[in-house]
Amino acid sequence: MTHSNPITSAALDTTDPLIVREDSNGVVTLTLNRPKQFNALSVDMLSALQTELASIAQDSNIRVVVIAANGKAFCAGHNLKEMRANADKAFHQALFEQCSQLMLTINNMPQIVIAKVQGIATAAGCQLVATCDLAVASDTAKFATSGINVGLFCSTPAVAVSRNLSSKQAFEMLITGEFIDAHTALQQGLINRVAAADQLDATLQSLIDAITAKSPIAVATGKNMFYKQLDMSLAEAYDYASEVMVGNMMADDVAEGIDAFIEKRHAVWTGR
Repeated sequence: MTHSNPITSAALDTTDPLIVREDSNGVVTLTLNRPKQFNALSVDMLSALQTELASIAQDSNIRVVVIAANGKAFCAGHNLKEMRANADKAFHQALFEQCSQLMLTINNMPQIVIAKVQGIATAAGCQLVATCDLAVASDTAKFATSGINVGLFCSTPAVAVSRNLSSKQAFEMLITGEFIDAHTALQQGLINRVAAADQLDATLQSLIDAITAKSPIAVATGKNMFYKQLDMSLAEAYDYASEVMVGNMMADDVAEGIDAFIEKRHAVWTGR
């Protein structure tokens, strides 16, 4: 659902795109491009991201999506000025439904989505990092679920953060609003890798290379299976995983992969 955004649009006074898209060898980078607004997830920003991701999800030639950002901040969460300017309940219901749909789109799309975090990620921005399948961060990045500081518990960010961190670590972030640094975020499970700012691109690329070297069908099957089994009981998860694995075994890529291993050569994936 899209709403007009007169305050932020007027304040921006720019023709720059909300998101800059770059395609390269099966990898799409979507760069949040409102640095002066700390790349806040305004209604328009959410709509732009949703449009791009929904389109990408239908393109089997794309293997990996990187969500990056321009400026000092990765993403400061929802646009608080926009939220105050639209104080009615219906607007806020639509906003949070829109944001939740974006997060579900990331989980449900077959491509691997990686957050590249160069600066602060707060509230819904931290939710975005937690929702991405993987995340790499600069050693100067910081993370917080800071809504509590303005009297608003980060309930929707809590859904994603509590699925990354242990309960006590997640609740401490949510109830104090305090920042954690990148190394703490790595230790607690919010992100996968930390690098010096000048090594962030290389660290990201090594992760992309590790993913794109694998069979496309195995990666897509694996992502779908991983998230579905999380909400199942142990016995249900094993039944489901066995069913998925049998189906995966029937893929041409598995036969190719096993033959390549036996013959000590590189596999040639077809994605079938």
